[in-house]
Amino acid sequence: MPSQLSKFFINASCREYAHPWTDDCISTTAGLGLHALQESLRIYSTVYVVTFLMRRKMPTKKDVEKTISGILQSTAFLSWSAFSYSMFICSLRRILGSFNVLTVSFLPSFLSSLMAILIERPSRRTLLCLYVSNIATETLFRMGQARGYYSSIPKGETYIFAVSTAVLLYFLRSKTNKQDSVYKILRFVVGKYEETESLQENYPQANILQSSATKCNKESLKQKRDKTNKLCKENIFMKSLAVYKRIIEAIKGLGKHVSCPHPHGCAYYILMGSVKLFGYGLSAQLLLNLIFQIKKLLKKPQLIKSIILKKNNFNLAVFLGGFSGLYRLVSCSLRRFLQKDSSYYAIPAGFIGGLAFSSYNNSTVALYFMWKALQLLWNDLVERKIVPEVKGFVILLYCFSTAVLFHVAILEPQLLRPSYWKFLCNISGDRIAVMSRIPLDQFGFHSTKYLAEVLRKTNTTNKKVYSF
Repeated sequence: MPSQLSKFFINASCREYAHPWTDDCISTTAGLGLHALQESLRIYSTVYVVTFLMRRKMPTKKDVEKTISGILQSTAFLSWSAFSYSMFICSLRRILGSFNVLTVSFLPSFLSSLMAILIERPSRRTLLCLYVSNIATETLFRMGQARGYYSSIPKGETYIFAVSTAVLLYFLRSKTNKQDSVYKILRFVVGKYEETESLQENYPQANILQSSATKCNKESLKQKRDKTNKLCKENIFMKSLAVYKRIIEAIKGLGKHVSCPHPHGCAYYILMGSVKLFGYGLSAQLLLNLIFQIKKLLKKPQLIKSIILKKNNFNLAVFLGGFSGLYRLVSCSLRRFLQKDSSYYAIPAGFIGGLAFSSYNNSTVALYFMWKALQLLWNDLVERKIVPEVKGFVILLYCFSTAVLFHVAILEPQLLRPSYWKFLCNISGDRIAVMSRIPLDQFGFHSTKYLAEVLRKTNTTNKKVYSF
């Protein structure tokens, strides 16, 4: 805790702190608002157009109108948030007569966020809340760590992810209403058979397959062997293909428990899930690396080998393949051992599968799944009337999280995620960096010193000059 935090109030004018480039509070607010308007329009035009194109269908007049309306509404939300932030900083100083540790950023940000989020579409509020809460959680952890309240746990992100996915996968198997986008991600990773509808639809098929497997496997294998034997004589490639097919058919015919919902043997189900997800992960990582390094490759094409052979290219692939394989392995093992299927198996299977996250270990992803799990868990408790519904909670959480981020950006910028700092600089035209920290140093946070470090590390500047 800073030793000088007892100096709660500071005697500084708006110019000395908030806008050192001009005396006029109104023109400062207008300047920030106009710049934010341009940046917001650019950001949301890109987001909405890309989303629109990903639908892969011929747009109707109504679709175009809805997209344009969404762009304008989201632009108004973000630009008003920046405009009113500046407005509240100066207004609160005039009302209270001075600045204090809360009014330099936290309270103005909370009030501006409250006004702005009401402009945004209700359907987008939860998504925005999850985004800023994710970053705010990481920031609050860094604040506590910097103050010595606790220390970091090695691979802590892995445990957070494992617990969160265990909860989410249980909901995937036990809930009938699964409209949330996170279920699409989980369904893609663990497979379509690991959910309620698939279980109900595939049990009869599973029983038939299990009972007829012994009779059909020998005949089908014999017929396929006769066909492949002829092809094997032609060339080595066909021989290799034939061997591969025989191995796959043998793995498929290893059998499965009657309660398993998948159509082939458990070994095939586990192996193919792992291989498929490993391939997707590796392809995605390579593609992203090539896209991000496209400028270097155009100048030096010989770098492509080093980019492709990077060791960390396998991190995402190992995580996805390991997660899918471990989840299926534990699920099938529990079905065999306990002689029945249950949605509760998703909890240990999800946790053990989630441990594969240690090869990827991304705090952003871990915190996203944590907040998603908390959100869906709370919704479930509200549905069962165990806890009361708190109206407006999403709005309040969004405002609090945003206020934390803006408070840290001003007083302790070294604790803020670099990507979010750059976002604030872009949306404000670097005004967030130009705001003088010198009057704030008496709070004991050493804001001026740490701001200089952040500017150097993020390649941002506080040397810009503004006309208003």
